[in-house]
Amino acid sequence: ADKYNVPRICFVNKMDKLGADFKMSVDSVKERLTDKGVAIQIPWGASDDYKGVVDLIKMKLYTFEGEKGEKVVEGEIPAELKEEAEMWREEMIDTISVFDDELAEKFLEGEEVSEELINRAIRAGVVTNELYPILCGSALRNSGVQPLLDAIVSYLPSPLDRGEVFGTDPKDGEKKVGRTPDEDAPTAAVAFKIATDPFVGTLTFVRVYSGKVKSGDSLLNPITGKKERVGRLLLMHSNKREEISEIGAGQIAAFLGLKDTQTGHTLCDIKDPVVLEKMEFPDPVINIAIEPKSKGDQEKLGLALGKLMREDPSFRAWSDDESGQTIIAGMGELHLDIIIDRLKREQKVEVNTGKPQVAYRETITMNSEGEGTFKRQTGGRGQYGHVLLKLEMNEEENYTFESQIKGGTIPNEFIPAIDKGAKETMAQGILAGFPIIDIKVIPYDGSYHDVDSSEIAFKIATFTAFKDAFMKANPVILEPIMNVEVTTPEDYVGDVM
Repeated sequence: ADKYNVPRICFVNKMDKLGADFKMSVDSVKERLTDKGVAIQIPWGASDDYKGVVDLIKMKLYTFEGEKGEKVVEGEIPAELKEEAEMWREEMIDTISVFDDELAEKFLEGEEVSEELINRAIRAGVVTNELYPILCGSALRNSGVQPLLDAIVSYLPSPLDRGEVFGTDPKDGEKKVGRTPDEDAPTAAVAFKIATDPFVGTLTFVRVYSGKVKSGDSLLNPITGKKERVGRLLLMHSNKREEISEIGAGQIAAFLGLKDTQTGHTLCDIKDPVVLEKMEFPDPVINIAIEPKSKGDQEKLGLALGKLMREDPSFRAWSDDESGQTIIAGMGELHLDIIIDRLKREQKVEVNTGKPQVAYRETITMNSEGEGTFKRQTGGRGQYGHVLLKLEMNEEENYTFESQIKGGTIPNEFIPAIDKGAKETMAQGILAGFPIIDIKVIPYDGSYHDVDSSEIAFKIATFTAFKDAFMKANPVILEPIMNVEVTTPEDYVGDVM
């Protein structure tokens, strides 16, 4: 939010839970996040005693009745809460007075300040990103949610308040291109979410920044360079949808019919292209291994993970080359729990989960020599290869090959086979099946047969010689070493260290 200078509103949730403390939460916001926060509500009670919220602007009490808290009841502030509410209100007006001269004048002269002036001052502060109103409630009980939605409508900026947005020319990434929130301007929009609907297919949620889009229009995706045709436009209302014929600047709708547009892609006028700022997604912080419960679901699992990655760019999935496991990664345990639940519920794929295997490595701790012979006679042409080699520690590179064979004891044509055999042995490991690293392989002698020697024979002989030398070199298994970066406020640096 700071990076993009986004105005915001704070909501102190779970006021009905044990240990809820509104004042401590407000103080924490001001101390740890920003000193621009100001409470415009206070709770009536906390934890088990929580009953509703006091609006410091209207100086009214609001309680929420009905099975889902859908009925908002306005009443007078209880006598025992009146003095505390007056104190919070005075602090609120003092804070917001810097955003409206008329309000500041009335406040200093001790005159009554109207709701209209207070709302005007709060909005002025929020739109300029200099003020963050703090509200409270219990979202699970739908208590305080309606006033929060009212605050979003009243205080947060509209597209007109935000003004012109800037992107770049697709042909010249250094050239800035502006787009105003005007329906007569060239069309520019951003796809911010992909969702799959079982009835209508892929829904691409799009926010239009300028111009307007009609059903059947063709737009350019400057990221892929392809044209996209808008099949239908849907106005989404939670799980309900309403088909519309067009949307204009500042509006959001779901597009049907887009094939190659991903989250963060721009859609724009074909004749006047622009690339709006791309979304940046954080790298995953946790990963787990998954496998289908039945072999028949293996293909379904791959397709399902592909759909989920397309919908959620912060989710990743891949196959680990070393372990053969399917790994999924996300922003936390809850994120991955939801992914697994969606695999089961939406994609009908049952999976088992577990920890990814640790990527160990093998290496040697001393130099050594080994000998390997492969000899086979089957009645016709046989197989013969004989290799002597050295293994040396090599911390500069994972693998180095240096042939010291002289005098034609092994013909040059078989040297690449020795190199290949050593590489394959290192890839599959010897001690515990983990890749071998930090080794220099030096073949220095051996022998061959004019008729029976072959590349495969020398590869197998190399494996035997490598294993012989490896086991003599006091081999060890290496655990991964990670670089960790810790970011902490200065007050806690000592404790962290």
